Amino acid sequence: MTQTDPLAGAEPLPVDSGRHLVVGPSNSGKTRTTAATLARWVADRGPDGVVVLDFAPEVERDGRLLGGRLDRFYRPPDGCWVGVLDAHAPRTDGRDGDEALTLARSNAERARTLLDAAPSPRAVFVNDATIPAQAAGDPAPVLDACTGADLAVVNAFESEELGTGDAVSRNERAALDVLGDWAEERHRLG
Repeated sequence: MTQTDPLAGAEPLPVDSGRHLVVGPSNSGKTRTTAATLARWVADRGPDGVVVLDFAPEVERDGRLLGGRLDRFYRPPDGCWVGVLDAHAPRTDGRDGDEALTLARSNAERARTLLDAAPSPRAVFVNDATIPAQAAGDPAPVLDACTGADLAVVNAFESEELGTGDAVSRNERAALDVLGDWAEERHRLG
């Protein structure tokens, strides 16, 4: 039995430095692109100083996986600092807007623990960066974790497919606006 390479066909971003935001709808390749860029960085420069923050929930809808973790495509080697949040998907897990916001607050509180524990990075890779900001619309704690990095690659969901009028979606849009202003380059997929 042969195993396929989960990164086969994935193109890393052609970047070695700077602040990069990768956006798009579900299943557009944000996580795979981030994982490929991480894999290339580690292959070229090693794992020292690499921080990986993975906030992506794994949700199946209509037989299709929405979102997902970086390690589906690439498992960072020892030497990388990896923080993984067992995240809720507020808009799909919550029965209503109030419950969705409660789940978003839980994500933010638990993400803060990971963000506070992360060391100063040489390179940082963030999967699903708006998850910690869905409760209040403020991605500052995520951006603080990127401070001082030579390379920061941050991905985020950008689509109206999960809603627009609820508080979680409005907060996510506000966070995306801040991330867009922070990024030196925005990479749109899908």
